[in-house]
Amino acid sequence: MSIKKQIADVVEELKEELLALSRAIHGNPETGMQEHKAARWQKELLEKYGFTVEIPFCGMPTAFRAAYPSKNPNGPKIAFLSEYDALEGVGHGCGHNIIASGAMGASIALAKTMEANGVPGEVVVFGTPAEETGGGKIPMADAGVFDGFACALMVHPSDRNLIARHGLAAQSVDVEFFGKAAHSSSPGDGVNALASLIALFNGVDSLSHTWTNESKINGIITHGGAASNIVPDYAKASFTVRAGKKKTLLGIFRDLERVAQSAALLTGAGYKVAGADVYAERYPSMTLGEAFKANMESLGEIMNYPDYSAQVGSSDIGNVSLVVPAIHEYLAIAEPGTVIAHHESFRNAASGPRADDVVLLAAKGLAMTGLDVLTDDDLRARMWKEFDEKVRPNQC
Repeated sequence: MSIKKQIADVVEELKEELLALSRAIHGNPETGMQEHKAARWQKELLEKYGFTVEIPFCGMPTAFRAAYPSKNPNGPKIAFLSEYDALEGVGHGCGHNIIASGAMGASIALAKTMEANGVPGEVVVFGTPAEETGGGKIPMADAGVFDGFACALMVHPSDRNLIARHGLAAQSVDVEFFGKAAHSSSPGDGVNALASLIALFNGVDSLSHTWTNESKINGIITHGGAASNIVPDYAKASFTVRAGKKKTLLGIFRDLERVAQSAALLTGAGYKVAGADVYAERYPSMTLGEAFKANMESLGEIMNYPDYSAQVGSSDIGNVSLVVPAIHEYLAIAEPGTVIAHHESFRNAASGPRADDVVLLAAKGLAMTGLDVLTDDDLRARMWKEFDEKVRPNQC
């Protein structure tokens, strides 16, 4: 029996536990950094199968690192990534319950099969919280927890099967203005914070044509005053900024700071610009993607290449892809054209029969790809050559 057949058999043996985990996480949605149940359930399953679990991890209460004690740890180290946060008001409208369950199955199946066949190396699974609302992978990448790994592997549910889909850099930015309240009958006695905020939006519109074509900025006013007959002494806006590269995004952030300063000077208001951690652009490893594609097609799933001109979003897997060769491939749980951007239609699909199939398919395909990396010196050399040529020049 081939080792990959053994992997598939182990996943099938785990089927009921993996599907129970997926359904439990789906039925108990928890938002970023609040995923206590989901983290605990994964910890318990991993410990049952011999993993040593460290939780909390990297300063985050619902993050974890779980390692299987290898008898021959001198080979490559494989990282599987689990996500399990839900969306406020929507639940698992991004299907992270499937990501978590697939990662559990892949890590357990690969570790057990390695042990049975004396394959050298090490399997580690990272629980990465708050992908939607802050990016738990970002502090992990910044802290160097992925250093020394051969690769990082994960799968995301979608409405089609895809490999090598890229993503944009992104950052959330809040801008506040601090003025002085006055009655509208005597506006000269006050400092209009809302006027500065409106000037900020106008300034952003004026600068937008100077940014690269893939750069986008969307903003809303979250506080504009308390009453129409009072000069607002406080105003706030929240923006989402996207760009093709982190380097470009950081330049746009500096532009925002400059415009905010000018808008504050216009009225004499004070101001504050606060940027969240940056989600870096994604560099999918085509070498790893092709290996995953071959494995999935051996399981009966035809994988496709994305339309590289299509609009794409952002994810903190980008920060990991700047550190090690990484994949974030897509498996369909819904018909093409289904709304997948944080919508209840996708939430419903994430608990359906096809979602159950994808949990098992993801576990098998990821584990098989991990085995390829462990046992194929040429594959590792090619994926790192690609990384050195494509990714290293963009590290910052």
